[in-house]
Parts: sequence; C-alpha cells; structure tokens
Amino acid sequence: MALTSYIGSLIRRFRVLLLCLGAASVVVWVLFFDSHSIASRVQLMAERSDLMAANASLQERIDALEVKLSRPPTDAEIERIAREDYAMSRPHETVYPVRDER
Repeated sequence: MALTSYIGSLIRRFRVLLLCLGAASVVVWVLFFDSHSIASRVQLMAERSDLMAANASLQERIDALEVKLSRPPTDAEIERIAREDYAMSRPHETVYPVRDER
C-alpha cells in the first residue's frame, strides 16, 4: 500500500513538473521566439515612432507648400525665377555672370 501511494505521488509530482516545464517553455517561446515576440514588438514600435516623426515633418512641408500655392506669385517673384532659373533677360540687356569664389 505504501509503495503504491509513493508511486502515485511521484507520478503526480512528475505531472506537475511536466506541466510547469511546458508552461515555462510556452512563455519563453511567446516572449522571445514567436513572430509577435517582445523583441519584434519593440522593433516595430521604434520603426512606428520613426515613421510618425517623418510623417509629421512631411505634413508640415505639405502645409507650407499649400500656403505658398494658395497665393499667386508677384511680378517680382516671376521675374526673379525667370532670371535665376531660366537665364532670361530683358531685350537689349547684357548679363554678366558672377562667380562666387569662396
């Protein structure tokens, strides 16, 4: 009788130990090796914050460009763009290129 109760208690202890080891292995797997692990979550959160910052800066630039487009350019701005970007000049005007030698 004592031997059977001793074997029964060993089997119960083995079951509890096996259950604890199984639960611990599942927890370790989920925390470190799963596709939704803590490491991948931290990496995804960092990437998300970087993307949110880039998105905010791009939105500010878009807003500034929309403000710039909402008002028409003045004649002086059109003349400046034509002279600087397209090398245009007025009739009978001589243009002397100036180099900045710094």
